Amino acid sequence: MVIHVANHTAQSRGIKLDESLRDDLVSEVFLVLIANDRGVLRRFRRNSSLATYLTVIARRVIARRLSALVDNQQVDIDESKLQAAESATRIENREEVERLMERLDPQESNVVRMYHLEGKTYHEISQVTGVSENSIGPLLSRARQKMREGA
Repeated sequence: MVIHVANHTAQSRGIKLDESLRDDLVSEVFLVLIANDRGVLRRFRRNSSLATYLTVIARRVIARRLSALVDNQQVDIDESKLQAAESATRIENREEVERLMERLDPQESNVVRMYHLEGKTYHEISQVTGVSENSIGPLLSRARQKMREGA
């Protein structure tokens, strides 16, 4: 599972992993898992499956490490693969967001669309919808919660 996460995370960032780098990333994940007397594992609260919990941890560790390697120019990025992966992810995410937005009432859906998909500010959303600017944040929070429950 950790190897798959390493491959997928690198691919989504347009980074080609050689076997040595992949092994280093996997080792780093396991070092994080056993650090501080297995503190990360002891914090598992069964809010998700163990596999999901470990996948999230692995992805965070690997993404952080790959980001540092890219910043230090220690790995090369294949821009064409990166753009293709981002485009595919964006389409998948957009389809998922649209499916989840069907669970919202029209006002919530409209605000979520404007904020997350169109990148409008609270002020701009307030002007379009007539909802006070101070109410946009709580409305978005409630809508996100409904969307999480529908996922």
